[in-house]
Formats: sequence, C-alpha cells, structure tokens
Amino acid sequence: MTDAPTVDQQELAELGAAVRARLAGDGTVYKVPVEGAEIYAIRDFLSGEECDHLIGMIDEVAQPSQVFDVAPSAQYRTSYSGDINPHDSFVKMVERRLSDLLGIDPAWGECVQGQRYREGQQFMAHCDWFDTRAEYWEIERGRGGQRSWTAMAYLCDVAEGGETEFPLVGATIPPQRGALIVWNNAREDGVPNDATLHAARPVVKGVKYVITKWFRTRPWS
Repeated sequence: MTDAPTVDQQELAELGAAVRARLAGDGTVYKVPVEGAEIYAIRDFLSGEECDHLIGMIDEVAQPSQVFDVAPSAQYRTSYSGDINPHDSFVKMVERRLSDLLGIDPAWGECVQGQRYREGQQFMAHCDWFDTRAEYWEIERGRGGQRSWTAMAYLCDVAEGGETEFPLVGATIPPQRGALIVWNNAREDGVPNDATLHAARPVVKGVKYVITKWFRTRPWS
C-alpha cells in the first residue's frame, strides 16, 4: 500500500467502478487473471493499417523520453517518445474508440503519446499514478488530477524482448501487433495501487512501437 497522501480517492473509486462494470459487459475484453491489480486486454483493437499509420506519426515526433522525477539512473527510461498531434482526425478517431471502450469522457484524457524502443532500450519499473508528495503534483493537480486508467496499444510484434511486465502481480505481456492493454491505476477503494508497478523490458531484437493514453479524474488541460 502506498504511503503517499490520498487525493481524488472518491473520484478514483467511482470511476474505477464505472469502467470495471463497462469492461465486464464487453465480450471483446479479456481480464488478465491476476490478483492485486485490474488489467485487461483486447486483441486486434487496431488494424494493421492503423498501426502502420501511427508508427509513421511516432517517428515524426519521437524525442528522448522524459520522466516526472529525476531518474535514478541513466538507464531508467531510454526510449524515444512524443505526443501525437491531437488535432489530427485519425488521432481523434483512435482517442474516441479508447474513450468509448472505457466509458470515460474524452476531455479527461491526456494527449496520445507514442513510444519507440530500439534494441537495448527500456523503461524500468514505475507506476503511472502521481506521487502527491512530489513537486510536480501541484501542477498536475490543476491539470486534471490523479491518473485513473492507462490504455496502451502495441503497434508491432517484437522479435525478442520488449514485454510489459507487472512484477508484483506476476504478469508479463508480450507485444502483439494491434493489441490493447488497459489497467486501473487505483485500487477499488480509490487509493493509488502499488501493484500496478510495471516495466517495459528491454528490446533484445527488433523494434517496439506503442501508443499510450492516460486518463485523469476530471478534465485534462
């Protein structure tokens, strides 16, 4: 259990319950059988053509990835990433599908971020929810509050490596072109969930492309 001060707890609990019920009623959604975290997967959420288009968009904006806090080592996050144009009609269509899947108002979602991992690149274990004791929190609190749900789609297969690992719940998900995984960053009671700790394992052979969209507890700006 996190010892960070709990903020937006009621909002996180209510949103978690609503999304949980929505996903339970969707026959295309598979609940990953783990204890301690809510993780779901959807096969073929994106078509091959859609994946290729997004890969091209990522290559146009990719820059060395940043982190909110000072990284504990130079190897903490070595990928390239960038926000994809939120005004592009294709991107708006993808965002709408993600919002419809979860039943979350599109205005509560951050910009879609694209990430590229070449051989040897990784993102060490981290949580997506915000540490409300950190200096950045006051800014993020005013921009939409705590992160509630994460949606991440794989845009290509990877020859070796590049898995998304949730070490505290024993789940390892390999990249699969077009597949989407989503997870609740809070527990059912609305407290940020330490068990959502996850890592992008190093790519051993090939290249990995993903898009990620984080949803807040209220409109994001």
